[in-house]
Amino acid sequence: MKRLMSGNEAMAEGAIQAGCSFYAGYPITPQNEIPAYMSWRMPEAGGVFIQAESELAAINMVFGASAAGVRAMTSSSSPGMSLKQEGISYIAGSRLPAVIVNVMRGGPGLGNIAPSQSDYFQATKGGGHGDYHPIVLAPATVQEAYDMMFKAFDLADIYRTPVIILVDGMLGQVMEPVQISTVSRKASIKKPWALTGCAGREPNIIRSLLLKEGALEEVNNILQSNYAAIQKKEQRYEDSNLNDAKIILVAYGTMARIAKVAMNKLCKEGLKVGLIRPMILWPFPEQAFIKATKKKVKFLVVEMSYGQMLEDVRLAVNGKAVVEFFGRAGGGIPSEDEIVGKIRKMLRG
Repeated sequence: MKRLMSGNEAMAEGAIQAGCSFYAGYPITPQNEIPAYMSWRMPEAGGVFIQAESELAAINMVFGASAAGVRAMTSSSSPGMSLKQEGISYIAGSRLPAVIVNVMRGGPGLGNIAPSQSDYFQATKGGGHGDYHPIVLAPATVQEAYDMMFKAFDLADIYRTPVIILVDGMLGQVMEPVQISTVSRKASIKKPWALTGCAGREPNIIRSLLLKEGALEEVNNILQSNYAAIQKKEQRYEDSNLNDAKIILVAYGTMARIAKVAMNKLCKEGLKVGLIRPMILWPFPEQAFIKATKKKVKFLVVEMSYGQMLEDVRLAVNGKAVVEFFGRAGGGIPSEDEIVGKIRKMLRG
């Protein structure tokens, strides 16, 4: 079944189809369609919707619901995500699954409601305190935004970790046809650790406050082993025209769509231009760059920021090729013509 949906609506419906049964959120543009959709759709699907009194309340409600073993989700936009960081750290420290959608807007500060990709550092480096990483997914189309919700909840449950869906305001608002699943895609993942009542078994304890000497370090070691497994198994990316490329564009989300148009235009002129699109931002798809890096290849990172993913690309390339950057922020969107102009300049040397 196909439906015309915005990115925000598609993510909300995808979450419900993936088995989300608890949602708590607080309004902020440009993600307001998510709580609006959930407000009627969750009760219809037998779930619970709560408009919390604040972003802090919402993320801590998700903490509680996840501890009880249900698939739980919240959503927000950039300033609201900043307020959620303490709760996300608590969820990570308690080894709980949760799905968190960030529909990014211009910043810093209260900023504006225009599209941006300036929350990359916050999402991929662990925006709260302590040594932790959320898994970070980056869809580029409304269909992918829907489909990735299934992956997000599965990854959260498998690895017992928060998963962030990182999209910009443009993808949240744009409307495209979406193929809605008519067959159940809910994964059945057992949660013996959940607080479901201890009749007939030992009580479970979920907490991130560990004061006994060595206890917190032991939990950190478990987390690091988990992150190492995620880095090994969960790198995802899409590539195009890499075999003989002289310039390889690197972009994610909506920006990757614009970069792809620029690539196709130049390829029609006979110029050798390729594209790497990370679909998961953490773990960063280093494997793509190990394969693509050659002496005469140059990379051009394009972002709606002033160079955040750029740092991960440079680390992945490891000094073996030139890495250049073009970006705009605060609601500025690099255009197809600007990207084409930058590539022409790079090819001229």
